[in-house]
Amino acid sequence: MNKQIRALLAGTTMLMASAGWATAEDVEVLHWWTSGGEAAALNVLKENLEAEGIGWQDMPVAGGGGEQAMTVLRARVTGGNPPTAVQMLGFDIQDWAALGVVADLNELAAEESWDAVVPAALQDFSKFDGKWVAAPVNVHSTNWVWANKAIFDELGLAQPTSWDELVAALDAIEAAGYTAVAHGGQAWQDATIFDAVVVSTGGPEFYKAAMIDLDPEALGSDTMKEAFDRMAVIRSYVDDNFSGRDWNLATAMVINKEAGVQFMGDWAKGEFLNAGKVPGEDFLCFRFPGTQGTVTFNADQFVMFEVGEEGRDAQKKLASAILDPGFQIAFNKVKGSVPARTDVAGDELDACGQQGMMELAEAAAAGHLYGSMAHGHGAPAAVKNAVYDVVTAHFNGEYDSATAVEELVAAVEGAQ
Repeated sequence: MNKQIRALLAGTTMLMASAGWATAEDVEVLHWWTSGGEAAALNVLKENLEAEGIGWQDMPVAGGGGEQAMTVLRARVTGGNPPTAVQMLGFDIQDWAALGVVADLNELAAEESWDAVVPAALQDFSKFDGKWVAAPVNVHSTNWVWANKAIFDELGLAQPTSWDELVAALDAIEAAGYTAVAHGGQAWQDATIFDAVVVSTGGPEFYKAAMIDLDPEALGSDTMKEAFDRMAVIRSYVDDNFSGRDWNLATAMVINKEAGVQFMGDWAKGEFLNAGKVPGEDFLCFRFPGTQGTVTFNADQFVMFEVGEEGRDAQKKLASAILDPGFQIAFNKVKGSVPARTDVAGDELDACGQQGMMELAEAAAAGHLYGSMAHGHGAPAAVKNAVYDVVTAHFNGEYDSATAVEELVAAVEGAQ
């Protein structure tokens, strides 16, 4: 990705330096929060800024993993007209910062003591060369199961805590005439499940070795073959119309009692809340069986781009609003995630949110808090995309598990 962006940016430095912002007290924000729950969460930020006299120019680009948004961003930056701020994840932040096109937020961060309140695992992505370049909004954990409580009650199912218990529950759900697993056949969704399955199969240390350290021995192991075998089992519980389905439409299947469970990050909770559903009454939230005590995460951050002198004051107010403690709670109550700050209480969060905060802290203390490969926090984009290709090909039946392991080793090696 770096080489492609560098080529696109050739010759545009002078144009970017002179590019100003149309209105000094406006911000243009490029993002991919387009589902109902996501849009409701974003409105919290819009309203906070409007109260300070900052106008909001919305630039939504649909696509749950953000790939389309990054394509639009490349075109905007190449044209010398970058947005004020861009929603971004993990290693993408580092890639853009390396190009020298992002704003330096160090002065604001020092004024507001960001170093003291943002976890080090997030700062690894928020900073480049020791300088703050992004304002973290939240922490999402990705190894969740979302279940329709009415179906579980109807079938007398307990929350599964192991792989065998999960398979038994899925069998019962399918036998009762429901779709067992609600899923959207998109590469990032396949990889989200794969993350959880790898942890469940091999444990947290194996996940780190394979998905973060990219150890060829772990990638090519019998344990990895078992993980692919389990992915094939999950594939057998997905309905025939899954291909290309957006993640929030899969969530709706669980909400509407069409499907039993969805394996998805905690942004799915925002869809339940937006539909008026209550945790513990209408839906259940629990860790993917076998991953208890481990949290894989991603964090939405807003990267500030160089937009010229006129736009910097509004940009600073946007970054400050994002890290405001009151906003962090208000936003994450709606979004489904937990605050990026460690100094805020979770009392106002719902039961799933409080569980998420507690489990995040416990995983961090145990050294089992890991960036999600599927969501750009485990390995650079080239490696992530290579893993996507293998996981999706296997999920769609193009490879058996043994072949998938061989392809995974080769793909990761080729992407590094």
